[in-house]
Amino acid sequence: MTARRPYKRPMQGWWRKNPYFVEYVIHEATACFVAAYALVLLAGLLCLVQGEAAWNLWLAVLRSPWSIVAHGVMLLAMCYHSYTWFKIMPKTLPPVVVGGKRLSAGAITGGGLLAAMIASALVIGLAWGVLQ
Repeated sequence: MTARRPYKRPMQGWWRKNPYFVEYVIHEATACFVAAYALVLLAGLLCLVQGEAAWNLWLAVLRSPWSIVAHGVMLLAMCYHSYTWFKIMPKTLPPVVVGGKRLSAGAITGGGLLAAMIASALVIGLAWGVLQ
C-alpha cells in the first residue's frame, strides 16, 4: 500500500459551472414557491370550512402588505417555473407531426404558453363572474 490519500472530488458549487444546471436548479427551486402557494390556497379552503370568522381573518391576512409582496414574488416564481416547464416540453414530448412536418421546439413551447395563458384568463374570468 502507498501512503497516498485517495482523490476526493470537490462537490461545492459543481452546478454553478454549467448554465444548464444553474437553470435546472432555479427551475426546481421555483417549485417550492408553487408548493407554498398551494399551501396558501389550502389554508383558505380550511378557513372557509371553519366558518365566516376564519374566512374573514384569512382574507384580512391576504390584504396585508407582506402578503401582497409575497404573492408578487410567488407570481414571478410561478411565471418563471411555467416558462421553463414549457421550454423543456419539446425535449420530453414524442415528435409532433402536423401536415407531414415536425413541429419546431418554438412552436411547442409557444403553444404551451399560449394554452396556459388562455386557461388562466378563463379561470380569472370565471372567478370574476362568480364574485360579481
